[in-house]
Amino acid sequence: MAERGRRTARAAFRDWRGRRPFWGGLLLALGGAEILLTEKASLKVVMHIGMQGLAGYLLPALMLLLGLLVLFNPAQRLFYSIVGVLVSLGSWLTSNLGGFFVGLLLGVVGSCLAFGWLPDQEARVSRRRRRREHVDA
Repeated sequence: MAERGRRTARAAFRDWRGRRPFWGGLLLALGGAEILLTEKASLKVVMHIGMQGLAGYLLPALMLLLGLLVLFNPAQRLFYSIVGVLVSLGSWLTSNLGGFFVGLLLGVVGSCLAFGWLPDQEARVSRRRRRREHVDA
């Protein structure tokens, strides 16, 4: 019984994930979280370039928020992804070179994935299923 519940929960999550730009939103949110974590690095590692203070925390927090908005409101993904890539690029100046380039790259790649996601695509068919259908035909 628990095995069946696990499979239905996994299938429900897979269906939910398939109806939104999951990887784009996740990478954008992870990029914001990574930059926020590098803000707390020791002073020997921190290289604040440009504006310090509020903007250094505001932009990565906005990246995190935009990533979550992409996940939970995919209808507005185009706006969120455009703002997300601009904020990610802005973090290069305000937040330790965009979290030492890792958060910056995660944010830009996640925003691009969210922007390029198409909502009305058919679900991909696994290789195993294609082989099985080819053998059956």
